Amino acid sequence: MRTVAVIGAGASGIAAIKCCLDEGLEPTCFERTDDIGGLWNYTESVRSGQACVMKSTVINTSKEMMAYSDFPIPNEYPLFLHNTHVKRYFDTYVDHFNLKKYIRFQTEVLKIKPTDDFTKTGQWDIKINDKKAGKEEETVFDAVLVCTGHHAYENMPDFPGLKEFQGKVIHSHTYKNTHGYEGKSVVVIGIGNSGGDAAVELSRVASQVYLSTRRGSWVFSRTGGSGLPVDMIIVQRWLDTLLNALPANFVNWMAKKWLNKRIDHKAYALEPEHNPLAQHPTANDELPNRISCGSIVIKPNIKRFTRTGVIFDDETKVENLDHVILATGYVFGFPFIDKSVLDVKDNQIQMYKYMFPPDQVKHTLAVIGCFQPVGALMPISEMQCRLATRVFKGEVILPSMEEMRNDIKMIQDIMASRYVKSQRHTIQVDFINYMDQLATVNGNKPNFLKLMVTDPVLAYTCFFGPCSPYQYRLQGSRTWPGARKAIMAQWDNAISSLKTRQVKSKQESSGIMMYIFMFAVLIVAYLFRHLFV
Repeated sequence: MRTVAVIGAGASGIAAIKCCLDEGLEPTCFERTDDIGGLWNYTESVRSGQACVMKSTVINTSKEMMAYSDFPIPNEYPLFLHNTHVKRYFDTYVDHFNLKKYIRFQTEVLKIKPTDDFTKTGQWDIKINDKKAGKEEETVFDAVLVCTGHHAYENMPDFPGLKEFQGKVIHSHTYKNTHGYEGKSVVVIGIGNSGGDAAVELSRVASQVYLSTRRGSWVFSRTGGSGLPVDMIIVQRWLDTLLNALPANFVNWMAKKWLNKRIDHKAYALEPEHNPLAQHPTANDELPNRISCGSIVIKPNIKRFTRTGVIFDDETKVENLDHVILATGYVFGFPFIDKSVLDVKDNQIQMYKYMFPPDQVKHTLAVIGCFQPVGALMPISEMQCRLATRVFKGEVILPSMEEMRNDIKMIQDIMASRYVKSQRHTIQVDFINYMDQLATVNGNKPNFLKLMVTDPVLAYTCFFGPCSPYQYRLQGSRTWPGARKAIMAQWDNAISSLKTRQVKSKQESSGIMMYIFMFAVLIVAYLFRHLFV
């Protein structure tokens, strides 16, 4: 049996263990902490090289869109999970599939390099530090899945005067909760999801919070029409097909109109010069409310620090500043992997499908979870694991080195043309597009022509409903018998936890003519995209 080293037992690592077992591989997972969960395992202590959510963090993706593809999140869980619910879901997943016995806790990977006979065997030398035993070991594995993510090493910009500033300065990596910030003046630098969340939370206890941003941001809400999850509304195949067929300028114009219906971004000093689709979205339901009541003040980029305060680019000043939180993102890398295999510079990484170093003679190493999704991370990581394990078995053959390099270059060009140039925008992926790319290589992308013949109701639901992860268990390798049921029940499951009081409502007719019309549109849209484009 081929052996696989899994590095990290976070959201990607536990899926990697299961996918190895599904394919008859023998996994050993090395986890340097004493528990699973990675980023979502909240702890009060700060661990070097190990990112952790804030105590109050609620995930931005709805439970139906973030679930592993063959393990739905229970009905009673909230629509959007607090980090404790995310961790509980991971624990349940691990227990259900009996994965914990494959994990070596408190074991850190120090070095991964090809064996001397790698060109023949594709094997890897792995050096580890067993903290419990207090000793180092070296072991050989047939393949490696690197599941350490990209939120480990803080990006710490050096603003002029920062070293002389007498207040407290931390990275958002270190920020846990509001304790110690009561009645203080705080500047949060960076308007990404971490910066927005920290600013909102602190604004309830601090005397004043200033949120500094270089460019501004378009702020999305977790929920859309009727209070339903916006990802379940937007991440749908019919809409994806339509938006890809429309001019980008028109799509951005529509997005602006939609976002400004909730809040006037210009009036709230949030509006950037770039378009909504040119930056990773900032999801924050409460930020506009905190701005409107004055507890958060939006400011431009910082020009320089003084000993007791800060001067912004517009020459406005804040004196008597107590705290600075750098929500300035992360520098990702893999220092334990031999540089001859993988080297990251300025957050630029050369990997086929963000997974496979293209120059390897044997594709027996894959990086999992090193992407920034517009959508949920967990099902994408799982899909990467499903593909990687079949590549390790030889059931999926990757393209040639030249074809992989061309694919990498094409994706980089697309990223450069779409996104604002930033260290943040080097590993961006869209949920449907990237899931379909991986599923195409792996052979489990849904075949809608077949579905329309064999199960038209399911085909309709898949195309005109949320593109939930269960769709990728309908066909191809490792199908799941419960996939259809999960797809048909996804809306009910999503809102079931909200039904805490019985409310009488009138029954509405579904409208058979509307069904026929929409199904006809389904056929036309699919044929247009897949046969004529």
